[in-house]
Amino acid sequence: MTRRSLLLAAFALATLLVLGYGGQSLARVWQMKHEVESLEREVGTLRAETGRLSELVSRLRTDPDYIERVAREDLGLVKPGERVLKLPPSSVRGGR
Repeated sequence: MTRRSLLLAAFALATLLVLGYGGQSLARVWQMKHEVESLEREVGTLRAETGRLSELVSRLRTDPDYIERVAREDLGLVKPGERVLKLPPSSVRGGR
C-alpha cells in the first residue's frame, strides 16, 4: 500500500467513526430537546395550578362567605339549629 492509500484509509476510518458517534450524539441532542420542551410545558401547567391554588388559599383566609359555601357544599356542614331536607332525585321520565 502506498502512503497515500494508507492516509486515505485512515481518513475514511476517522470519518466513519465521527459519523457513527456523531449520529448518536445528534439523536441524543434531539431527544433531549424534546424532553426539555415537554418539561417546559409541564412547568407552565404547574405554575397555572400553583396560581389557582394560591388564589383559593387567599379566598379561604379572607372571604367568610366562601368559607361558608365550602363548608356547606363540600363538607355538608350546617349551622346549629338548622334543618336539612334531603329530597329524592327528580325523575327525568314522567316527572313533574
